[in-house]
Amino acid sequence: MEAKEIGSFLDLIEKAITTYWDYDALTDYDGATLQYKDVARKIEKLHIIFENAQIEKGDKIAICGRNSSQWAAAFLAVLTYGAVAVPILHEFTPEQVYNIVRHSESKLLFVGDQVWPTLDASKMPDLEGVFGLQDYNLLVSRREKITNARERLNEFFGLKFPKNFRKEHVKYRRDLPDELAMINYTSGTTSQSKGVMIPYRALWSNMDFAAGALGLCIQKGSKVVSILPMAHMYGMAFEFLYEFVAGAHVFYLTKNPSPSIIFKAFSRIKPDLIVSVPLIIEKALRRAILPKLQTPKMKMLTRLPYIKDKVAIAIGNQLTEAFGGNFYEIIIGGAALNRDIEDFLRRIRFHYTVGYGLTECAPIITYADWAMNPIGSCGCAVRHMEVKIDSPDPQHIVGEILCRGTNVMLGYYKNPEATAAVLDKDGWLHTGDLGLLDEYGYLYIKGRSKNMLLGSSGQNIYPEEVEGKLNMLPFVEESVMIQKGNRLYALVYPQYELAKENGLSRQQLAEIMEQNRRELNGMLPSYSQLSGIRMVDTEFAKTPKKSIKRYLYADYDVTK
Repeated sequence: MEAKEIGSFLDLIEKAITTYWDYDALTDYDGATLQYKDVARKIEKLHIIFENAQIEKGDKIAICGRNSSQWAAAFLAVLTYGAVAVPILHEFTPEQVYNIVRHSESKLLFVGDQVWPTLDASKMPDLEGVFGLQDYNLLVSRREKITNARERLNEFFGLKFPKNFRKEHVKYRRDLPDELAMINYTSGTTSQSKGVMIPYRALWSNMDFAAGALGLCIQKGSKVVSILPMAHMYGMAFEFLYEFVAGAHVFYLTKNPSPSIIFKAFSRIKPDLIVSVPLIIEKALRRAILPKLQTPKMKMLTRLPYIKDKVAIAIGNQLTEAFGGNFYEIIIGGAALNRDIEDFLRRIRFHYTVGYGLTECAPIITYADWAMNPIGSCGCAVRHMEVKIDSPDPQHIVGEILCRGTNVMLGYYKNPEATAAVLDKDGWLHTGDLGLLDEYGYLYIKGRSKNMLLGSSGQNIYPEEVEGKLNMLPFVEESVMIQKGNRLYALVYPQYELAKENGLSRQQLAEIMEQNRRELNGMLPSYSQLSGIRMVDTEFAKTPKKSIKRYLYADYDVTK
């Protein structure tokens, strides 16, 4: 796409603020609401602090905390000022936060009150100032100019806008397509974090895609609950930035998004669109729906042709109500959706779709509306993007997924070797994911190339497919498939609470797992059958988008 055809992302932000000036924009659940004009005022005040602190265009400013309206305003202030935002996932360890702040050369840090008590400012010696996200209070100042700017902020604001701050004062700079907007550090399912350099063209392109794909269900006044971390590109793009640009109203939970809190918020707010990861959908089904279907009476009813359809519709309605009952669709991304779960969602006529993206594409690569997406697919290449499979027969022989287009990153920050390994000379991003592409351009993901296992006779084994089937069997909460020599094993975190409710001992639970193994092997070809199941006592470590960090379990001792 020619640079002259690419619009300005910051122009979208400016137009949203001036167009929806008196509309509600951001609400902290059970807390305060900011209208668009309030966000604009906060942006201007932060600009005054940056200016007086002598922050220059291109300087890095980090933000680390749970989602909140203040987080959102700080992020917009950084970009509209001309600095580079460095969002940091609040789930990262203190050592990871220190490394990112140092690696990115951030000059300022905005930090949430849950994160700050865990940090030691002396481990981030190059920071010039640290501000609290709750009210932008100054926590650490290493320069007199920063202290002076914060202490005299209201005075400076009054001098700049002596006759009140009005919408005609909102005039932001114009970004260039390849200008660096942010450095987003990946959550890393297979390796350490890398700083993805996101240009403004990628942010604009994601907004342009969303305007076409979601414009009918997200308009001014539409409501969305933010449950994914804004420091991750998936949540940032489609639970915050597009909603802000479209004049919608975003609600932040501001607390740990447990299933009970999430569903309470859905019931109360009744969002128009839901953006989710598979884990939330799967937990809702496993805990609220599937146990009811496993009773003898329900098993009998679901075998009767006429009643089976009525039961399916009733279950679909029940699940829809659990998510607020008002959404156009649920967009599922961030990780693979269990195929058995997907089959079930289709049977109950649930309005969901599966998309595909990467941080490196800010994030969207493929998508299709729920009414058009074939089962097992994650859609077609979105506007401004191309997708192809590195395979002699992309429809039938699995190959690496490659993509190219306006969404693609500039590269990894200060890591030219890693950049060269994934971005080729023709601009194709090598995703590391494996898939097929049908004759209509729909993408079907098989797994990650780094996760793929080789059978004893050289057969390709995709552990995600085996785990998906195992996770549907009794008392299995989640699982990871590993290989030891020529043998395959599954590590299982059981549903311990449910087992306790049913009076099962650990030995009885282990016997059920062995029954599960035999049942599972009956569904699998011989080369991918399990030699054993090992129960683990704690949930698997996950990234903030709830993908299991499977590399941590590759060396698990199965003899235990």
